[in-house]
Amino acid sequence: MSVIPLDLASDAVVLPAPQLPSQASLHQTLRGRRSTRSFRPDPVSLATLSALLWAACGINREQTGGRTAPSARGWKEVDIYAVLPEGAYRYEPEAHRLALVSAQDLRGATGVQDFVGAAPLNLVYVAHLDRMVEAALEDRPFLAGTDTGFIAQNVYLCCAAMGLGTVVRAMIDRRGLAKALQLPANQRITLAQTVGWEAPGP
Repeated sequence: MSVIPLDLASDAVVLPAPQLPSQASLHQTLRGRRSTRSFRPDPVSLATLSALLWAACGINREQTGGRTAPSARGWKEVDIYAVLPEGAYRYEPEAHRLALVSAQDLRGATGVQDFVGAAPLNLVYVAHLDRMVEAALEDRPFLAGTDTGFIAQNVYLCCAAMGLGTVVRAMIDRRGLAKALQLPANQRITLAQTVGWEAPGP
């Protein structure tokens, strides 16, 4: 089953309303949070992708546009790119949809470890440094990295609640991936995170 329909007439994919498992307690979720680097190739469903992205930094307060992850001074400078076999998409939290960036399979470009190219989903976190008004230039990478950490932890907890495996990664050819994602010079890749169903051990 494909995550994204291949016969889209539009470059935008409206995601279904996010549905997270209600039976998982905070205690169970924290006990289940861990990293894994072994993934089955089975695709992640569109419903699961919707829940993951909403948990990462979706809108949880419609009146104010507040997000599930905090952001320094409300800059909301970190964008999420979902890199799938069907292509690379930028998540748009306000509309809860995906915008096509590349129709190529760029999973292998999201990191240097062998498993990233075969895992069904890689999330790439990209900071818009020019959104960070009134912050000193030398402080912006640190603050963007901190905000990325909040988002990545939300994904960890969502994966634990949904029975998915995940690992956050810093080993990235940032220049090559930025070119593949067509990022302008004022945007920086902070981290990547692989998500999928954990493969059984030997």
